[in-house]
Amino acid sequence: MERMPTLHDAFQAHARIRPMIRETLVIPSPDLAKETGAAGIHLKLECLQNTGAFKVRGAANKILSLSNAEKEKGVITFSTGNHGKAVAYVAGLAGIRAVVCLSEHVAEYRAEAIRALGGEVARKGRSQDEAETHYHELTRDLGLIPVVPFDDPMVIAGQGTIGIEILSKLPDTDVLLIQLSGGGLVAGIAMAAKSINPTIRVVGVSLERSPAMLESIKAGKPTPVEEKDSIADSLLGGIGVDNRYTLPMVNTFVDDHVLVTEEEIEAGMVYIFQKHRLVAEGAAAVGVAALMHGKVDVAGKRVTTVLTGSSIDSGVYVRILNRDIHDV
Repeated sequence: MERMPTLHDAFQAHARIRPMIRETLVIPSPDLAKETGAAGIHLKLECLQNTGAFKVRGAANKILSLSNAEKEKGVITFSTGNHGKAVAYVAGLAGIRAVVCLSEHVAEYRAEAIRALGGEVARKGRSQDEAETHYHELTRDLGLIPVVPFDDPMVIAGQGTIGIEILSKLPDTDVLLIQLSGGGLVAGIAMAAKSINPTIRVVGVSLERSPAMLESIKAGKPTPVEEKDSIADSLLGGIGVDNRYTLPMVNTFVDDHVLVTEEEIEAGMVYIFQKHRLVAEGAAAVGVAALMHGKVDVAGKRVTTVLTGSSIDSGVYVRILNRDIHDV
């Protein structure tokens, strides 16, 4: 597919990937709604998805659409962790080779998770952009089939299935708060949601430390940013120097943008655990963080945000919870 993905593509993806995913629950967060004045707030629990993150949707849609000859060659990707894990998982079930390029910046527990699923890890560089350069070199040298993390119509359509599921359960949703990094998630969800209901408002939530997509929007072209350590490490990385799809789609479908700090993200993680007894990695908590800290006016609105994943080092997670208890 060389064109921008459509709602029809997202529906096709939903049928294609059904054997490999869970149609995750959407649950209410009544305390958060009360605190923000919203008419209702719901959480889409992709933290309970297979492989622990939403990324399996896009990876499955791409890999399952390959021809038998392409599958025999094997697949390759670059990732900050969750997408690599998803590619390894889907490739493993399909019985094909998967190589995942990571930068040295990616936490070792994420690399170990990829290896545990049968993926081959290739580390090089200090940033996502440098890992992507290595990926291009290996793609050429090994003849593998690319499965990119976000800037691919099949991957975007796969992530768009989340929008279909949300609106099938909550058709009166007014506002969607969606994580923004490379843009595959928000592009897919926003495209699907606005195709169903053009009046829905989509807010992209970015890291204050490394807002690569926001800087690219300002510049009107893909713009690299320094990768700084973040508790939301799966939102780190650039949007790709040859970005063709997510940058224009974010420009088209996303209405507003907000930034969240490290402290706000950690507070969101703690809130999700305390109120819902769910483990949310830093990236998963940014929507809740934005709501908690008044970044979005949702008074009287029906709001949904996605808890995108649960991949976090257990020691780090426990320290965050303990620190919050001690601060209280």
